[in-house]
Formats: sequence, C-alpha cells, structure tokens
Amino acid sequence: MQLEQLQTPALILDMDLFEQNMATMKNFLTPLGLALRPHYKSHKCTAIAHMQIAQGAKGICCAKLGEAEDLVNAGIEDVLIANQIIDQAKLARVAHLANCCYLTICVDNEENIKALEAAAAVQNATIHCLIEYEIGMKRCGVETPEAFYALAKKISDCPHLVFEGIQAYAGHLSHETDFETRKVESEKVEQRLLELRTYLEQKSMPVKEVSGASTGTVEFRTKSSVYTEIQAGSYIFMDTAYNALNLSFKSALFLLCTVMSTNPHLVIVDTGRKSVSLDQMMPILEDYPQWPLKVSEEHSAVSAEECHAAIGDKLRMIPGHCCTAVNLHNYLYFVRGNKVIDKVPITSRGNSI
Repeated sequence: MQLEQLQTPALILDMDLFEQNMATMKNFLTPLGLALRPHYKSHKCTAIAHMQIAQGAKGICCAKLGEAEDLVNAGIEDVLIANQIIDQAKLARVAHLANCCYLTICVDNEENIKALEAAAAVQNATIHCLIEYEIGMKRCGVETPEAFYALAKKISDCPHLVFEGIQAYAGHLSHETDFETRKVESEKVEQRLLELRTYLEQKSMPVKEVSGASTGTVEFRTKSSVYTEIQAGSYIFMDTAYNALNLSFKSALFLLCTVMSTNPHLVIVDTGRKSVSLDQMMPILEDYPQWPLKVSEEHSAVSAEECHAAIGDKLRMIPGHCCTAVNLHNYLYFVRGNKVIDKVPITSRGNSI
C-alpha cells in the first residue's frame, strides 16, 4: 500500500528516522555506561516497546498501572511505574504484576509504603521501590535527604519491599529552550543527586539506581553522571516543542492529512485538534514550517501565500506534543519512503488508570 492511499487523518511513523533516533540514543548512552529505560507514555505501543528492548533498553518505564499491565501482558520483563499508586484495589494489581516481572514503583510517603508492603505480603510478592526526590518539578517527591533516608529505612524494614534507589525525572527542564539555562540547571540537579547519594551511603544505605533525566536533558549526561538509567520517551518521535531545542533527534512522527479545500487566502486540511494535540506547542506542516496553522476541531488552515498545495494533496503535519497526539489514535502506520509496511495498534491508548 502506498502512503497516499491512506485515509486521513492518519498517524504515521517514518521508520528510517525512528530507527535513526534509536541508534542516536544508543550511541550516546553506551560509551557513558548509562542504561536506557524508555518511557512508554510517549508511544503507548507494546510493539515499539519490544523494538526498544531489542535495541538494548534495559526495561520500560510507564506512568500508569494500566500501562504496566499492558507491557507485562505483552512479555516485557522489567517495568518501572514512574508514579505513586495509592488505591487499595490498584495495589493488589501491583502485587500481582510483581509476581510476573521485575517490577519497580515510585513512593514518596510512609503510608504508601505500608500499604505496598501489606499488598505484597498477601501475594508473597517482591516490589522494588524508588523514592521520588523533588528536584524542581514541584510535583511529587520528598525534599530533604533526611526525609528520603527515613523512607528508605522504612522500605528496608519491609520483608516484601526492596529499596532500589532514587527517582529524579527532570521534566521541568525538558522543554527549557535556553540552552545555557537548561545545561546549568541540569548540572544543579546532578549536584543535588550526588549529595543525596553520598548522604545515603554514609548512612549505609546503598543506592542501586538513579533513574530519570529526560529527552531534553539527556545530552548533558557524562561518564561521571550520578544517573544510572535514563527515562526518555519523546526521542523516538520528536515534535515541534522538542524541535525548538535543536536536539540530535529528528521528527519521525507525523499526521498525514489531506487538502480538502482552498481559497485565495487559505489552504485547509482535514486534521484538527481531535487528531493532533496543541498542549505544548502548535503543530506545523512539514513543508511549510514558517507558516502558523489555525487549528479547529476537524480542520487546520495555513496561509495560501506560500502554500500552493492543491485539493487532494497529502501533507505531513508535525504534532506539537507527540505523547498526547499518540493518545488520540487507535493505530500507528509504519512507513518506509512512500510505502506502508505495517499497521500497529496503540495498545495503551486512553489507558489512564
């Protein structure tokens, strides 16, 4: 099947660029001795998760329990839920998963640790725990080494829990467009994490993993980085928000759209906000990046001053935010050149529980 034969809007992945992005990440991290734990929230597709494992990723991280269940049911054997799970019914599901794979979960309070231990004890499961450290996101996480140590000690005293290390996702720096600010603030995060790790080691509390960073900060890592594994998701796809940072990764994810109408002022395509997200930055047409789009529910319009596409032409739109764009679609089409080579279900689309 040829690309232009697809019904639109269609979410498509340029496999050559996708594979180039995976190779770029691997070639950067391997000499540094850092592991890659890709974030499932970006693609929500078990087929892609297996591709990432095949390319050397140590495991997969995700944001939601339902995503973790999809991964484990698809045979992924090392899963990190990079979030806190506190609902009692969900904790029973966590314990079940922990008997099916090497499962790690994030915590940031004592009550949650107690509840995790109780759920794991019922099913005789072992749950590995990262304690989330507040490194600037101002979201979850403990704020001091003393509070962190108290939780680590609590975990170590639980027979069914294992203290794994530190969760430190630098999402607040991911889209900082000023290079020097992003670099300096990333170095400050490294220093804070080093101080925390040193403090814990002095307390005879060894740290196995420091997990986090992000696509936008990965290139600041060095051989001396305190991080042991990188939680990057968008690097495989990219979008207009990340393209503004001039990273080493290329746009591989597109919305294929069709020109449905033209007039002396506008070219209108059949792809709107129900098919492409607008939450971080506006999408653009790949061939007309300098012309802003006006986006409504089912349509997008671009100035006809420079865009001379005709009715029926197929155009590629780069999403503003790849992660939320993927979550709007049931399928992802793999393409090479102008040929469709596969249609892959987005298995965790809408899976937010």
